[in-house]
Amino acid sequence: MSMEVTAWNAMYNAMHAESDRRPFSRASLRRIAVFARPHRRNITFYLVLSVIIAALGVATPVLAGRVIDAIVDDDAVSVVVLLAVVIAAIALIEAGLAIVNRWLSASIGEDLILDLRTTVFDHVQRMPVAFFTRTRTGALVSRLNNDVIGAQRAFSDTLSGVVGNIVTLAITLVVMIGISWQITLLALLLLPIFVIPARHMGARLAQLSREAANHNSVMNTQMTERFSAPGATLVKLFGRPAQESREFAVRARRVRDIGVRTAMLQSVFVTALTLVSALALALVYGLGGFYALRDRLDPGSVVAMAMLLTRLYSPLTALASARMDVMSAMVSFERVFEILDLKPLIAEAPDAGPVPAGPVSVEFRDAGFAYPSADKVSLASLEEVAVLDSRGGETVLHDVSFRVEPGRMVALVGSSGAGKSTIAQLIPRLYDVDSGAVLLGGVDVRKLTTDSIRETVGLVTQDGHLFHETVRANLLLARPDASEADLWDALRRARLDELIESLPNGLETVVGERGYRLSGGERQRLTIARLLLAQPRVVILDEATAHLDSTSEAAVQEALTEALAGRTSVVIAHRLSTIRAADEILVVEGGRIVERGSHDELLATGGRYAELYRTQFADSGPRMPAGVPALEA
Repeated sequence: MSMEVTAWNAMYNAMHAESDRRPFSRASLRRIAVFARPHRRNITFYLVLSVIIAALGVATPVLAGRVIDAIVDDDAVSVVVLLAVVIAAIALIEAGLAIVNRWLSASIGEDLILDLRTTVFDHVQRMPVAFFTRTRTGALVSRLNNDVIGAQRAFSDTLSGVVGNIVTLAITLVVMIGISWQITLLALLLLPIFVIPARHMGARLAQLSREAANHNSVMNTQMTERFSAPGATLVKLFGRPAQESREFAVRARRVRDIGVRTAMLQSVFVTALTLVSALALALVYGLGGFYALRDRLDPGSVVAMAMLLTRLYSPLTALASARMDVMSAMVSFERVFEILDLKPLIAEAPDAGPVPAGPVSVEFRDAGFAYPSADKVSLASLEEVAVLDSRGGETVLHDVSFRVEPGRMVALVGSSGAGKSTIAQLIPRLYDVDSGAVLLGGVDVRKLTTDSIRETVGLVTQDGHLFHETVRANLLLARPDASEADLWDALRRARLDELIESLPNGLETVVGERGYRLSGGERQRLTIARLLLAQPRVVILDEATAHLDSTSEAAVQEALTEALAGRTSVVIAHRLSTIRAADEILVVEGGRIVERGSHDELLATGGRYAELYRTQFADSGPRMPAGVPALEA
């Protein structure tokens, strides 16, 4: 390795080293060992080969010195040829071992990335909905990418680097001291001139790098939000393109300025360290040549010392920042472990069983619930805040009790924030109650398997979320083994088959991010088709028609009628047409059921439902003049 390359490596290591000086955590080391254990055989081979390669690397300069001595001493040609053959053989062996070692390094690193990513991904999928409502998606994705790769470097780069550099340094020092301890000592005295600028300049470069990364992160966030369909629409509606452009340009110019300054600092840094290395080589050649002329040193030894010099400075410089490299990897591991240490609030009981066969009832028994506080479901780093929001834990449902008989429909009505959607989310066990119980088929959902709950309960929300995939892929999410006939049957029942047939690619049409290539009604009907394909025994509609125009609502309503037929249903609605067919209506206010009964019974009571009817539902049916009794509606 040339001294210039060594200078670049020194700068890179110092630039990218973390400033965190926390002591090693034994608990973290034990957890790292758990991930490393399946790969211990490859890691052992990797370290052994790293030692052999380091030893071979030192042998070449020594043999090169012997060649010079053989030439100067006018030895036989066979000696020079033999030494050259040995050097070539060592080069071939070193190259072969390097390829094998690189394969081992790649295998260990990629296997570790696979293990970490799948572990974190699977863990995140088990987190409650509250986790995703608080966490910034970009910060979470960064844990699965940047931090996982940073942790992987601990095995593929840092571990072998430390071992290889220690072996190289030890052998090189022994050989150099054996040749000339005086020159070796002087070479070591120049090391601070080599290392100190690297650390100082590297810290400055690291600061600039972090600043550029922060600006890039903000620009990426701005682009991600503004380039989505809703974001772009919002910017256009409020006439903000010019302002957005100015804000983006300010950060982009700052990144440009940092890039120019970084390039100049790097150039000065490498030039200075290359100059120092040149002075070190001049010292070796000057002092070594002096000793050679005085017959105190062989000419070949002078050449060997010059060649060994780079193998001395390179590992010393690397080891000087080795602790920072290790700590950087440790920080990445700990950031990954932070995610894994967040305990999912929903856990399947060891003795959990399936939902009973046949028609299924839904029952709430004195259910009380409070959304979890931030410290139970999130991290400050994932929310990109200094301190987590301390609010939370306030009870939002109080002693809620009702029962939906198999095949019947119950409608939930009430003010916004009354607790209707919370009730809906407790049925498929997106959350667990804090008191009381939620039952499916007479069994507490906490005693049922997660898979059987998902097969039994279908939920349609008002946003009708779709993935940026094909129509087919979005449908198969509900039932992966569905046939072509099943897909078209579900689309027909959702009143969407003619539309899909008219598309150029039919079922292979990509619906766009969040389904924005479809209208609101079309998107909602596709989610209903997905529900029909799943064939759940319990259906929950959470304001599924709240934001649709009358034409779209009529089409969706037909699809919903098909979806609800013969199924146990819980419907949250703002439209009278949806709830009039309910067998029972529950009025929810302040997290409590304050009224219950049929539409006519509740109007006759003249209570909260009648008030809601006049203010929210009247546009869906006959209007009630102020002061006229509800019965006359």
